[in-house]
Amino acid sequence: MDKNKQLQKRRQRRRFQVRNKVRGSAGEPRLAVFRSLNHFSCQLVDDDAGTTLASASTQDKTLREQFSGTGNCDAAALVGKAIAEKASASGIQSVKFDRGHNRFHGRVKAFADAAREGGLQF
Repeated sequence: MDKNKQLQKRRQRRRFQVRNKVRGSAGEPRLAVFRSLNHFSCQLVDDDAGTTLASASTQDKTLREQFSGTGNCDAAALVGKAIAEKASASGIQSVKFDRGHNRFHGRVKAFADAAREGGLQF
């Protein structure tokens, strides 16, 4: 089997394992994280209604001026602060963290720590 296909299957299995345990609702939405090589984004998702309540990304125009590089821990931390502010403005205090297939270190950990400092509980 091709090495890339094997990696993709492993990532998909990890993602499904995490998503089967984490289910968001209107009171406690799922904080889904997406990490690419160049950018970092997140969404607050209500799985019952199938809607996105709030989102933040390194591609947002309001955040773009605040950092130099978009694919580093500092940018992920700024996205974490931004989503915490948007969540508190919507009246959301606690969320369920969905890291997807990503391990909890590096940019994902920096994001989670900044979101906790911003007032989110998970």
